[in-house]
Amino acid sequence: MRLFAKTIDVHAHCDLPCGVYDPAQARIEAESIKGIIGKLADNDDPDFRTRAILIKEQRSELVKHHLWVLWTDYFKPPHFEKYPQLHQLVNEATKLAGATGTKGSLDEAKADELLAKIDEIAKIFWETKQS
Repeated sequence: MRLFAKTIDVHAHCDLPCGVYDPAQARIEAESIKGIIGKLADNDDPDFRTRAILIKEQRSELVKHHLWVLWTDYFKPPHFEKYPQLHQLVNEATKLAGATGTKGSLDEAKADELLAKIDEIAKIFWETKQS
């Protein structure tokens, strides 16, 4: 009877609560976004542009995903108490990766802002690892 039991779909950062977190994942995707924006500025081929924009949007979603994993799975109440600006930083960074940021624009300045926010989050992250 267990062979026919109802299954439940679940999603996680990984298959196990591995405890491996690093803001570098978000930063690498954000650097890719900035690189794509630069390449788009130098290329008029419509097929290339379409493909590049699609990849840029996918990378923006990945930035948001990696930041949310840190925010929801790694950072705990003591971190938020010690770094009260952390909620705001993650919110601002995910918005910079969203429709009004790198996902929805070709503005290299938005990519730079996103990288700066990720760096602020990373600084806090590494400080919490020292505690």
